[in-house]
Amino acid sequence: MKKYQGAFIKNDREIACLREANRMVANILDAIGDAVVPGVPTMRFEEIARDMCASYKVKPAFLGYCGYPYATCCSVNEQVVHGFPSPRLLEEGDIVSVDMGVVYEGFVGDAARTFPVGQVSPEAHRLMQVTEESLYVGIEQARAGNDVYAIGAAVQAYVEAAGFNVVRRFVGHGVGAKMHEKPEVPNFKPGMRGLTLQNGMVIAIEPMVTIGTYEVDILEDKWTAVTRDGKWAAHFEHSVAITHDGPRILSISDRGLNRQTIGS
Repeated sequence: MKKYQGAFIKNDREIACLREANRMVANILDAIGDAVVPGVPTMRFEEIARDMCASYKVKPAFLGYCGYPYATCCSVNEQVVHGFPSPRLLEEGDIVSVDMGVVYEGFVGDAARTFPVGQVSPEAHRLMQVTEESLYVGIEQARAGNDVYAIGAAVQAYVEAAGFNVVRRFVGHGVGAKMHEKPEVPNFKPGMRGLTLQNGMVIAIEPMVTIGTYEVDILEDKWTAVTRDGKWAAHFEHSVAITHDGPRILSISDRGLNRQTIGS
């Protein structure tokens, strides 16, 4: 790796390692998605993630990170991010966001999805739809020569046009040998210029979208972030490489259910 204005540029081998790490994460999220049904405890998703990490012989990236006690983040309804998996049973109509990472040969995979629990309300369905769509709108801007803040500007415009809001407190980030590298990748447009994207950068783009206010509070566990007004939130994330052929999504499962490339 070499540095560019504080951000790391990865070579082909390093990007291949990141692709494999993210493939594993995406497969784990597929398996967790299969298990999302009314009556299941969110701790079940933690068990699936740890079992699959053991099978892959990889380390969960989140476990122990800055003291975080689990391999997954499981955030239900008004919980935005960093929710603890627990014995809490999911109910029909809930939504649950699962964020997961692994370390493979020294490189980190990182991705997140929000899942419906049974039949959800039209508003909850629309929230998830807009959040996921805004992720791909942001990815479209992840091209060499673009300002990194163009990603957030595109996400914010799309989300707000749909009547929702984007969280400001948490942002995307570079990803590589460390889970959080430069540059920061906001989901909104800061009032300044950002770093110019270069081929070989790998970034995690992760819109967190709310029905109501974008303000959040942190619970007593010092991790779980909830919306201040108690309205629901959704979270989708992909790790993306900046390449000569345009953005390449790395967090693609073996099922290939998600788009891997954005038209150049």
